[in-house]
Amino acid sequence: MIGRLVGYIVEKIPPELMLDVNGVGYELTASMTTFYELPAIGEKVTLYTHFQVKEDSQSLYAFKSKGERALFRILIKVNGIGPKMALSVLSSMSSDELIANVQESDVTALTRIPGVGKKTAERLIIELRDKLGQAAKNDLFSTPEVLRQVQADPRQEAEAALISLGYKPQEAAKAIAKVPVSSDSSEQVIKAALRNMLK
Repeated sequence: MIGRLVGYIVEKIPPELMLDVNGVGYELTASMTTFYELPAIGEKVTLYTHFQVKEDSQSLYAFKSKGERALFRILIKVNGIGPKMALSVLSSMSSDELIANVQESDVTALTRIPGVGKKTAERLIIELRDKLGQAAKNDLFSTPEVLRQVQADPRQEAEAALISLGYKPQEAAKAIAKVPVSSDSSEQVIKAALRNMLK
């Protein structure tokens, strides 16, 4: 697998670019977030990559940071979200904004992303909550703000715990939604959610 490339930018035609690495030209596809941070043509750059092989094609995606690549890899595991949609998400908002919108269940903000309807936004929220929490705790996202958003939320931790106990993400989210916001620890939220499930 190709995980990182260091070379000189030969072409930039959004969302694609070509990188010259020791005389070999790599064709890459990148989010607009990465494009905005690229240096001028002819300058040297380091890019983190995700290599995808399909029956009829091979694609190489480029990212300026490990955090953005980690988020891309999480997004493409969501049901119905392919690489093209994942790049659209990453081009429309920063990693911090996406994680905040998921934690706050902000469907309206997510539907502003081109190609994302209400059902897709709801699926993103349900499926990403636990995955983003685990990724942040494993330090895949380097920003302190991201870690604060994910780790400081006892409701998110409680939901992850319920899912690990075998409950479906939808069941866990529904039960936790009924728990009063005043519950200040994940343990309290879990107990209250379990009571809701048994009613």
